[in-house]
Amino acid sequence: MRPALTDDEQQMLDGGHGDAVATAMRVLVETAGIMQAPRLLPIVGAHIDGCLYHGEAGLDFAERLATQGARVRVPTTLNVASLDLLHPDLVRLDPATAGRARRLMDAYVAMGCSPTWTCAPYQREDRPSLGDQIAWAESNAIVFANAVLGARTERYGDFIDICCAITGRAPAVGLHTDEGRYAALHVKVHGLPDTLAREPAALAALGHLVGSLAGAEVPVIDGLPPGLSEDGLKALGAAAASSGAVAMFHAVGSSPEAPTLAAALGGDEPARVVEVDLPMLRDARDELSTVAPGGPLGAVSLGTPHASVDELQHLVRLVGDIGPPVVPLYVNTGRDTLAQLDRAGAGDALRSAGVTVVTDTCTYVTPVLHDVEGAVMTDSAKWAWYAPGNLGFDTVFGTTHECVRSAALGRVWRDDGAWGT
Repeated sequence: MRPALTDDEQQMLDGGHGDAVATAMRVLVETAGIMQAPRLLPIVGAHIDGCLYHGEAGLDFAERLATQGARVRVPTTLNVASLDLLHPDLVRLDPATAGRARRLMDAYVAMGCSPTWTCAPYQREDRPSLGDQIAWAESNAIVFANAVLGARTERYGDFIDICCAITGRAPAVGLHTDEGRYAALHVKVHGLPDTLAREPAALAALGHLVGSLAGAEVPVIDGLPPGLSEDGLKALGAAAASSGAVAMFHAVGSSPEAPTLAAALGGDEPARVVEVDLPMLRDARDELSTVAPGGPLGAVSLGTPHASVDELQHLVRLVGDIGPPVVPLYVNTGRDTLAQLDRAGAGDALRSAGVTVVTDTCTYVTPVLHDVEGAVMTDSAKWAWYAPGNLGFDTVFGTTHECVRSAALGRVWRDDGAWGT
């Protein structure tokens, strides 16, 4: 099935707008056909995941487009890359690989993309709004756009993301449509203390559980307190997109398209109902640790997805109250977010407290952590899910407070009272 094209879209495909646009449109049309999209639709923005170096294929594709003169048609941000350009000594890549990673970054900038180098483009001021059609890649960015902002994107990945940006189009299917956004799975949460239900790490554990239950379905989560913070929703969505393939969820009372359970379901009955209680939440927390608390602690890594200004300021206060780390403590964040923190005067306090700030990349995909003897503790379900396979580290998952206190003690410290026990 090939989507119906407008005259302008057909001209793009036929080469009337140049070789690069024709290349991008061929990829887009074939992808839309596979997705059974009846047509393409205009988008107002894009976010590119393909700037993280995974091998020669991605570099060849980007440099071919750039050589053909490709330029993005819509405002386009860039995801994390394989280098930290602000702190170049942190990433321990061999020179040849680092050189190819830099070429890949340069190719996307040459196409007119904004060098944001963040997995959290939604933390920028110029983020999309409710109902905006966009083409975002990077799993946590996708689910945040759909669930928290109410913008509309499918789950795009490398290559198709830049093709959407160059053509200014995306397939009119799935989460781009009204009917594709209604929930099929009803997750009923009960028995969680209000404080715990607002704790980002607890919401991350819940997201981990929801992702394993939902797969690629759209879930609606009922029973959480209304008005959850963006950082809490970020943690929930990132976890659900890691353990499952969740590209959108509804949190009743917090998501813009879920003022009520009925609205999230589109007036229909759910296909499935699952109940989640406090013991299940603690089990999900424990699944995110590869070793039991109590062993040696080698390092702490926070900020995956990239830490927000609020999270960084909270970290400054925690380290000030608890004391400096005696094991390496890393926090990943976007360069724009770090600039905001520095303008507020808190960046130096974070660095002087012994926290290593990582920008432009993330410690679960690039070799930043080294000489680690013991487990790595994290407040990120996404980091805990991917780092053992990517880096070979054992992990312990906990709240930010547990992580900072553990870093100060040099051993894993668990506050069971914070988890309702």
